[in-house]
Amino acid sequence: MKKRSIVAAASAVAALSLVLAGCSGNATPNATGSDGAALPVVSMMVGGIDKQIYLPYQLAESLGFYKKYGVNMQLSTEQNGGVGAEEAMVSGQVNFSGAWYIHAPDFQSKGKNIINLVQLAGAPGERIMCTPAANVKTPADIRGKKMGVTDLGSGTDQLTQFVASKGGVSKSDYTTVAVHAGATAIAALQRGEADCVMTTQPTVAALESQGIAVSALDLATTQGAQQNLGGAWPAAGLLANADWVSQNQDTVQKVVTALVATMEWMHTHTAKDVADALPQEFVQNSTVSKDQYVAALQADYGQFLPDGLMPAGGPTTIFAMENAIGTDVTKVPFASTFTQQYAQAALTQLGITPTTKAADTTTG
Repeated sequence: MKKRSIVAAASAVAALSLVLAGCSGNATPNATGSDGAALPVVSMMVGGIDKQIYLPYQLAESLGFYKKYGVNMQLSTEQNGGVGAEEAMVSGQVNFSGAWYIHAPDFQSKGKNIINLVQLAGAPGERIMCTPAANVKTPADIRGKKMGVTDLGSGTDQLTQFVASKGGVSKSDYTTVAVHAGATAIAALQRGEADCVMTTQPTVAALESQGIAVSALDLATTQGAQQNLGGAWPAAGLLANADWVSQNQDTVQKVVTALVATMEWMHTHTAKDVADALPQEFVQNSTVSKDQYVAALQADYGQFLPDGLMPAGGPTTIFAMENAIGTDVTKVPFASTFTQQYAQAALTQLGITPTTKAADTTTG
C-alpha cells in the first residue's frame, strides 16, 4: 500500500510537471514544428511579465502561438534591481526585449542601432496613483511631491518628467523615489516614502481596493494619453538590434506574426478570456483577486492595439517627450526607430484587415 502510494504520488508529480512545462514561458530548446523540424530558438526578456501592460508576450506563449508560427520562444522577466529588459537585449543576453518603444530613439541617440518591430499598445497603461492627502489632480500638482517610479532613469521616471512638464513643473521641483513595482510600491505609499507612484494594473486595483491611493492622472487609456501626454503614446513593443534583425528576418517575421495573432485574439475575446488563459499566479495573488484583475483589465483594455501597427502620431509624441526631458533626438530619423514591415506582412498572412491608422516611417 505504501509502495503504491509513493508510485501514485510520483506519477502525479510527473503529470503536474508536464502541465507546468506546457504552460511555462521558458520553452524547451528541442521543440519541433508540425513537420517535425526543430524550431529556431529565440529569447525575450520582458519588463515585468506579470504586469497587465506586458501581458501579450505571455499570452502568445499560453495560446501556443510562438510554436504555431514557427519559433521556440524562451521568455524571461526583469527583476527588481536587476538588468533591464532593454539593456539585456542590447548587451546580447536575449534576442528581443518586450519593452516600450521610447527605448528605440533613446538608444539611437546614443549610437545603438535598436529598432521596434511591432507595436502592441497605444498608451503607457500607467496611472499616477496618489494618496488622498497628496491632493494631486493635475500635472501642476506634482510640484513639491515625492514621486515614485520603478527605477531612477527608467521609462516611468522619464514619463513622470514629461507629465510634470505639461504642468510647468521641472524635475528639480519634485523628488524622485525608486519604489520598483507591486508590493514595494504599495509599501512606499503606506510608509509615506512616496506621495504618488506611477504604476500599472493589477497594482492600481490593489491600491484602490485598499483605500491607499486614487488614480490622479490617467495614462492607461488612449483618451488619458491624449489628455495628459498630448497624443497617442506607443508603449509596449518588440525591440531588437537592427543588425541582428537583418540577419534573421524569417525568424523575426515568425515572432511578429505570433504577436499580431495574439493582438487579434485579444480583440475577439473578453478580459475574462485573457485572464483565464494567463498563468493563474498572474491574475490572482496576495494583492489582487481574479475578479479585480478582470475588472481592471476591462477598464484599460483600450490601451492594446488590435493589429500590431505603430499608430499615426505616436512617434511624434515620443520624440516631443524625448526633447522635453533633455534627450537629443534631433539627428534620429523616425524611420530608424520602427518598422511596419513585419506587422503588415503578418496581417496579410493572417487575413486581418487593420483598423489602426498607421504611422508613416518618414513623418511619424
